[in-house]
Amino acid sequence: MTLTQWFIFILIIQFVHGLGTWKLYIKSGRQSWQAFIPIYNGVVLMKIINRPWWWVILLFLPIVNLIMLMVVWVETARSFGKNTYLDTFLAVATLGFYNYYLNYVADVNYIEDRSIQPKSGSGEWTSSILFAIVAATIVHTYFIQPFTIPSSSLEKSLLVGDFLFVSKFHYGARLPMTTVGAPMVHDTIPVLKSKSYLFDDRKGSNSWKNKLQLPYLRIPGFEKIDRNEIVVFNQPADTLLDMNNFHPDRNYYKPIDKKTNLVKRCVAVAGDSLEVRDGFVYINGEKNLLPDRAHLQFSYLVQPKTNRFNPKYLKERYDITDDFGIINSQNTYYFSAISDEALANFKNHPNVAGITPNKKEKGVRDPNIFPHDPNYNWNVDFFGPLYIPEEGKTIDLNLEVLPLYKRVITEYEGNTLQINGNQILINGEITKTYTFKQNYYWMMGDNRHNSIDARAWGFVPFDHVVGKPVFIWMSWDGLKNPRWERFFTTVSGSGKATSFLIPFLVLLFGWIGFSKWRKRKKAN
Repeated sequence: MTLTQWFIFILIIQFVHGLGTWKLYIKSGRQSWQAFIPIYNGVVLMKIINRPWWWVILLFLPIVNLIMLMVVWVETARSFGKNTYLDTFLAVATLGFYNYYLNYVADVNYIEDRSIQPKSGSGEWTSSILFAIVAATIVHTYFIQPFTIPSSSLEKSLLVGDFLFVSKFHYGARLPMTTVGAPMVHDTIPVLKSKSYLFDDRKGSNSWKNKLQLPYLRIPGFEKIDRNEIVVFNQPADTLLDMNNFHPDRNYYKPIDKKTNLVKRCVAVAGDSLEVRDGFVYINGEKNLLPDRAHLQFSYLVQPKTNRFNPKYLKERYDITDDFGIINSQNTYYFSAISDEALANFKNHPNVAGITPNKKEKGVRDPNIFPHDPNYNWNVDFFGPLYIPEEGKTIDLNLEVLPLYKRVITEYEGNTLQINGNQILINGEITKTYTFKQNYYWMMGDNRHNSIDARAWGFVPFDHVVGKPVFIWMSWDGLKNPRWERFFTTVSGSGKATSFLIPFLVLLFGWIGFSKWRKRKKAN
């Protein structure tokens, strides 16, 4: 729904609330009209149920409000003496319409000095769990989100098994667009393996479920995305039910905020001209220089002299961590990713007869590479030049450049597009130019031959940006091998990352000791 439609819907909800509670307002010593005034009725209701006024804010936060509404329904019933398990069940099961029964049928009295403390151990546990979920959901949605590195596309900078904290507030937290879903999970409920949100993901569906979507809104941030920063974003072309299954039964069209989260390096920002030459990125004609913590990796063909290579030895000695294996009868090895530093040392391995870069030739088209058009002979190593769209900038539009920006115009910016001979029609009007509505970015992995990135799907719109990885709080190389040196380290910065684990533990145990000492002092 649009913002206007949501505004009308909220007004209707306020009217429904007023009809179902105005007598209860009177019984609590308030005026009946107070039940109908939007937002103000919520503030008054919080006073009636003896809860803080800022709970009203929580009632307007997507996902969080689903929990808070149930809490308010139950608290309203209890404020009028309805405390049994049956009352609690009816308040929730009827979606709050139990209040209509209390308002028009039941003979209830307002309990002004009602205790808000749970009356049983189970009630106390339930309250604690509910508010823990609410607090965690707010932090997860608007401030910091945990994220696990699933692939080696940024290997050496971020490793498989790194556990990150991703800041939502650096670029500005995006408000949830999916209003009905399970808290603190992304698109799938763990264990159940079922969809975690209410949405009909068939293309072109007009289901009522899809009308519950909020339009894109973002709280202003204090940073812009800089070139070469690592960014978490929603995969813009994600139509897979499971990202490990590239051949699903059909395409699944997801809301933006439920598309798969990915982490890549932003090698080009809005307004840049990008080109890939021999695997290296050039921005505005100049070779892109990565931060010193970044290490490019390419794939190689390695011919051994006699023996086979020991994976464990190569990992420990040369820091070659990605997969490799024999690909032909001559025992030639394919190494999917080796950094320049590792390559310089690996060449001197006594079993290496020769190493050949596994790069594509210029002009040889790869059909899996953006823009997936036969007129563009691009591949992973030779790509572009390509202009990265910038909000408010206008480009000349013709049939030659249209394949580059067709998805932007239609999928990301919501226009209709038709081709009539040599004419391009956008929203039914003939045009020779197009003005972009938002900024776009080009996200790539440092692991240039073992990364599914923008070279496969194209631009990443700003409305798909999730946040900025800022901190590695834990890292494991498999289940039994903690990488202690990576615990509590920063993601960005110059030089080798420094672990703050020891200072953190010192502060933690110091605070615990201080708290115990203070309690003993108060007791004496």
